[in-house]
Amino acid sequence: MSRIRKHRGPDDSMKRSLLKNIDELGHLPESWPEALTECNRNHLVENGPTLVVLDDDPTGTQTVYDVPVLTQWDDHAVETMVHLLQQYTPVVFVLTNTRAMNEEETRSINFRIVSQLKEVSERADRQIEIISRSDSTLRGHFPLETDVIAEAWPEQADIVLVMPFFAEGGRVTIHGQHYVTENDKLIPAHETPFAHDAVFGFQNSWLPDWIEEKTAGDVKSDDVVLIPIGIIREQGPSAVAAILNAAAKNAVCVADSVTDHDAEVVAAGVARCDRVVLARSAASWVRVRAGLAKQDLLSPKPAFPELNSHGGLVIVGSHVPKTTTQFKHLLYHRPTSVAVEVSVADLLDDPESVISQSLESVSSNIKKGRDVVLYTSRELIVADDDQSNLDISKAVSACLVEIVKQLSTCPRFLIAKGGITSSDVATKGLNIKQAVVAGSILPGVPVWTLGSESKFPGLSYIVFPGNVGGDNALTMAVERCGINR
Repeated sequence: MSRIRKHRGPDDSMKRSLLKNIDELGHLPESWPEALTECNRNHLVENGPTLVVLDDDPTGTQTVYDVPVLTQWDDHAVETMVHLLQQYTPVVFVLTNTRAMNEEETRSINFRIVSQLKEVSERADRQIEIISRSDSTLRGHFPLETDVIAEAWPEQADIVLVMPFFAEGGRVTIHGQHYVTENDKLIPAHETPFAHDAVFGFQNSWLPDWIEEKTAGDVKSDDVVLIPIGIIREQGPSAVAAILNAAAKNAVCVADSVTDHDAEVVAAGVARCDRVVLARSAASWVRVRAGLAKQDLLSPKPAFPELNSHGGLVIVGSHVPKTTTQFKHLLYHRPTSVAVEVSVADLLDDPESVISQSLESVSSNIKKGRDVVLYTSRELIVADDDQSNLDISKAVSACLVEIVKQLSTCPRFLIAKGGITSSDVATKGLNIKQAVVAGSILPGVPVWTLGSESKFPGLSYIVFPGNVGGDNALTMAVERCGINR
């Protein structure tokens, strides 16, 4: 049984349950004995590449801190990126928000960004390593996004490494099988509600089969290169590098990981190999590849300054079952919060009326110092095809954005629940062009500090993923923010 290094409180019980469940799956070797965080960091700094993370929604920032985020790839983005690279910034996030887009839109924005990143690299005279960050529960535009990166900048993608491991969310890969931790149990990802996503559903979570499924057979399961947990733990980074070096050109690889240290071994192997590895990963990979030590959770007092005496605002747009459970927990345990429902059915019929009524309720209560939970109706409306489902999601998001855009009263802080929701509220509602990730309020829940160009300068913006945390996580976040103080 592997040893897991002690970490901050909220993760400890989850890790103990993981250990128990992994025992049931079979004995695993002891972890690789060498500490690698500082080594990985030094290698990145000394060899000069900047990790540019193309993030398909804002939740990818959930494992990092003191890292800049570009939320819009506009006419000024190239100059901003050149400046950041010339400052030897080791990691930069670029929000693409493609999980809310169709395939054509996804192809277009990725091709544009990657093509211009090649120009940025040349102008700044600094190497770039692109990471395609997506969902730890296997949703998103794969293989489209990695294919487009390889097309726009072939030198970035000799090998594709699929790495959905996400420590803070209890998402682990063992013997190629990807698991999601639910109620202290390891559940194969294809047996969870995430597999039934209206747009990005899947039938397999043994990753070689998942890759064959998602590539429509272009990559056969038998051709996927698996980097197993036994080699990671018993033979270390050199063995990982050897596997990558031996892989065929354009191969797709999968790496097991149960703990952060496993992922650090893989990252060290990537750094030592002679191949150009394009990672399609969840958020934990960004931290280990950058060699970032884990930071303690943010202390509420310095992280959430007393901007005003207004109420706080929680926006719940995500429809995954985990979010609904957390939302109900919040309303039950925080009954003084004012709940404002946006009926999706009414919204599709008369958006102007729904926006007007919701805005009035949100604004008047925040002004009175009351805390508001603005949420979309929980009954999921599903259309007959992917594009129609995306259109419904966009209509709902547009409503929430418009309410924030028209809101004249600055809340003490704002929590946005769900990837699409938090992205659109950030870029379209709050007019955030660039932010800094201050850290995390809970494991996997990042806090952005908003700059002077945003709608509410100085506001702490909490990006709360739809699929992260236990039943009480949203309530805990609200308490840490000081809502209902």
